[in-house]
Amino acid sequence: MSKRSNHYEAAFEAYLRLRRTPYVAIDESRRTLLPVDLPEDCVGSLKSLDFIVTSSSGPTWLVDVKGRNFPSGSGRQLWKNWSTREDLTSLDRWQNLFGGRFQSLFVFAYNVLDDVSPVPEEQLFVFRDGRYAFLGVQLESYAAHARLISPKWQTLAMPTAEFRRWAQPVDHYL
Repeated sequence: MSKRSNHYEAAFEAYLRLRRTPYVAIDESRRTLLPVDLPEDCVGSLKSLDFIVTSSSGPTWLVDVKGRNFPSGSGRQLWKNWSTREDLTSLDRWQNLFGGRFQSLFVFAYNVLDDVSPVPEEQLFVFRDGRYAFLGVQLESYAAHARLISPKWQTLAMPTAEFRRWAQPVDHYL
């Protein structure tokens, strides 16, 4: 297991190990530089994804973990699912670069802080001092339904009803 300072990613990696799911953890210390022979809109660097995860049947997943508290904030907000435009663009480019059996997946790793949970209690994963719920949304679904929430920060989020419709426990994908 790699050393991860992000507890959401560390919890997800421990979850994969416990399930004995084959994966590759990506070193995020450097951004990936793209070849110069790609189309002009692809020149530059890509935000790293977090994991490449195999499934027992179906695609291999290119995973970007998004850590959130559940509930979050002083107003006890549920189902926070924001990401950045760069997250969507980078995952889409990774998927195009890998091609074929590779699909992009956002994994929302919710650190469940009290008795309200996005999944039944038996589906929570205990890691260190926390309880985590892992919900996945495929990039295509997220991109189709996400709406801009901050032009300044270029953040997007799915409306709660759409997120709840498309988000599935990660086991569904593995």
